[in-house]
Amino acid sequence: MTWQNGGVTLEKMTSRRQSTETRARLHVVGAVALLASSMVLGGCSLLPVGSSATTESTTPAAVPEETLASAAPEVKTAAQELQIKVKDTLENLAAVTKAPSREQVMQAMVEAGAMAENVEVSVDITPTGLAVDAIEAATLVDKECVIGQVRSGEVAVTILPVLASGRCFVGDVH
Repeated sequence: MTWQNGGVTLEKMTSRRQSTETRARLHVVGAVALLASSMVLGGCSLLPVGSSATTESTTPAAVPEETLASAAPEVKTAAQELQIKVKDTLENLAAVTKAPSREQVMQAMVEAGAMAENVEVSVDITPTGLAVDAIEAATLVDKECVIGQVRSGEVAVTILPVLASGRCFVGDVH
């Protein structure tokens, strides 16, 4: 015997509730997928805009000067040394042009001390002929990549591990 309420059976009510629950789950899954894809597609760059991974040391007020003077000087790696030079040359370039070309970025990397044959530079024109939002360059230094970016006149430089391919960038444009 089936319970009825105005022609609607209990079985029909249960199936409607299940389809509502299923739709709610699909909405949640869709929202999560949309959020995840927007996060992935929203940033085409490894480096944040207007920031620099170059760290500057600050002297804490509570440490006496004698202690600081007796501390051993920080030894920088070759990648850290090049990072400073790359930041300087890219900032000089960005002061002249907010959107430099591949050749200009390559020249700045070489001026900083990178070997031209190890420098990888991203494209400066999209396949549809539009200018890119940012241009990046990288060079391999002792199993680390010094990566610099110029975006709208702002410079960011960081050090990242080399990829398994032995290169700094993914893809075939170098």
